[in-house]
Amino acid sequence: MIFPFPGKKKLIYLITKGSLTRENYHLGSQETLKIIEKAVESRIHLIQIREKLLPVKIVFDLLCSALKIAENTDTKILANDRIDIALAANAHGVHLTSKSLPTNKVRATVPENFLIGVSTHTHRDAARAKDEGADFATFSHIFPTASKSDSCNPKGLNELQRVCRALSPFPIVALGGISETNYESVLDNGARGFAAITFLNNSRTLGEIGRIFN
Repeated sequence: MIFPFPGKKKLIYLITKGSLTRENYHLGSQETLKIIEKAVESRIHLIQIREKLLPVKIVFDLLCSALKIAENTDTKILANDRIDIALAANAHGVHLTSKSLPTNKVRATVPENFLIGVSTHTHRDAARAKDEGADFATFSHIFPTASKSDSCNPKGLNELQRVCRALSPFPIVALGGISETNYESVLDNGARGFAAITFLNNSRTLGEIGRIFN
């Protein structure tokens, strides 16, 4: 496929919080969709619907709502892991995890313009994602983050730079502990962009980032 973000455009990747459940969905989904609306308005490039606690049918409904918000814009909506849900909803793509189907198997079964992102944690993972036909990979986690245990040592900027240089021009998106104090440093060290949950699930932040990168 032709990657929809050519050249040197920096990729900003919003990942939803993952806190929605069947019980809190009525109110929680409204908050999530408001964030997605702000992200689309701010011309954020990628949004991953990552709500693993929801039943499949509700994830499908949420994904369809997000796609409707992003209709006729440049923002791309990706499903987390589930290729079947992504295809059923006509999503722009899917983000694969270490437990997902192999990237090359997914690439062989999806439409030509279907985006595939892959979560990676080592140079070998990222190289495999590139070789198997992914459009980009997230590389994590770069900085300490509350969402990971203390045993998960952050990769740091030196390792990020090494992976980005070795795999260039394949897009590596930095993930993990990204905040307003350090996002510039991952870009300075070769990342094509950055992904975040806490940092980007904030209307004010989305507006500011949108003004900077568009």
